[in-house]
Amino acid sequence: MVEMFNAATLSEEKNIDSLEVKKSVLTTANLKKWEEDGYLIVPNAISKSDCEATVDLIYHTLGMDKNDSSSWYGDHPLLQGIMVQLFRHPLLQQNRLSEKIRGAFQELWQRNNLMVSMDRVSFNPPETEHYQFPGPNLHWDVSLKQPIPFGLQGLLYLTDTEANQGAFTLVPGFHNRINSWLDGLPPNAIPREQDLNALGTRPIAAKAGDFVIWHHALPHGSSPNTSTRPRVVQYINYQPIDREIQEEWI
Repeated sequence: MVEMFNAATLSEEKNIDSLEVKKSVLTTANLKKWEEDGYLIVPNAISKSDCEATVDLIYHTLGMDKNDSSSWYGDHPLLQGIMVQLFRHPLLQQNRLSEKIRGAFQELWQRNNLMVSMDRVSFNPPETEHYQFPGPNLHWDVSLKQPIPFGLQGLLYLTDTEANQGAFTLVPGFHNRINSWLDGLPPNAIPREQDLNALGTRPIAAKAGDFVIWHHALPHGSSPNTSTRPRVVQYINYQPIDREIQEEWI
């Protein structure tokens, strides 16, 4: 990792991109789905026992009891909406360094010199009479100035998550039509203020340990949890340190 950072920042002659990308994680079906929908699921990216240990860590950090729903709605300094500002712990780092997760990102980027993000976790409890889902709703985390550079994002499901359990939600295939959609907006229309749900959303149900990767041109977000159990996830991303970043935010 240090070698990759030095090569990118010090312009060393060593070409880390020349290292062969192992094609051992994604199947032909995965890649076909990727081209069509702009997202894919890597099953069993980490073990169920590691998921359970990470979930226990999050509950403990927030002072909650996973078997007592009355404890899921208290205030905590690290809790901002459904986002938990928990970044550093050996378990979280172990999850980030999953070979399956890293390998999937390498195959999609088609390069090896990727740096892993130090991102947070999320706790999305069921809605109640006194608690309503606070967002984030559908959005982009990239500038919409065209052309939008290639980029990926990802999250790890730490609990089995049904479609109605606050599941991660996106607009499949939108990476293939975002340019025409932007070009077709009325003059002076603000893309982020449009009705993104009207574009056709899909909640992504998955099992604990499954990892979702999506193209960052897809509108995406969490969703209201109408089940009886919280949704718990960890955000993980791998990207080149020299990736293209647009200076103008639209």
